[in-house]
Amino acid sequence: MASSDATEPARDAPDPGAPQAVSATHPTPRWLDWLGRAEIFVGSVALTVLTVMVLIQAAQRYGPWKGLPFTGELARFCLVWLTFSVIGVLLTRDEHITLRLIDMVPNRRLLTVVHVFALVTLAAIGVGGFIEGYNLMDVQARLKSPSMEMPMSWLYAIPMVGFASLTVRSLIATFYTLRYGPKTAVLTEPEAGGETVVFE
Repeated sequence: MASSDATEPARDAPDPGAPQAVSATHPTPRWLDWLGRAEIFVGSVALTVLTVMVLIQAAQRYGPWKGLPFTGELARFCLVWLTFSVIGVLLTRDEHITLRLIDMVPNRRLLTVVHVFALVTLAAIGVGGFIEGYNLMDVQARLKSPSMEMPMSWLYAIPMVGFASLTVRSLIATFYTLRYGPKTAVLTEPEAGGETVVFE
């Protein structure tokens, strides 16, 4: 006598009619991964120093000792370095703030055009930021900060490198978008008792 289990469908088998998540992530060159780690390290150091300087400023308000004026200055500098040191990494990892309204359009060619336009615009912004950072380093090289007496050209060095990274990463992302298609994220309406499916 045949077992009744043979006539029952496998419970673990996926439903062919159910939507499946499709990954459209682009490959990343190894050297770009190492560059990203270096940028994240610089951003982490800036965030750590910023946190310490803010805590010291808070403690100075309630302590009997004399205030340290360089803490506020260094905290502001670290905020600038933190912001611009990781802008390229956020682009490559697709972790920056975005409004994915166009991803709902089913026309793949239109999506590619829009994504390429956005990436080329970012590359142009990166070039402009790099040029401006270089000009500021050249113009303010003779100036020093009031408290730390740090050359002001140091302040613009990391933003300049960050904009250069943004430009390179935008061009690489443009190439991969033209070759593999755009990265998209489409959310489907959840069914009763189900979960929202994310397509990337």
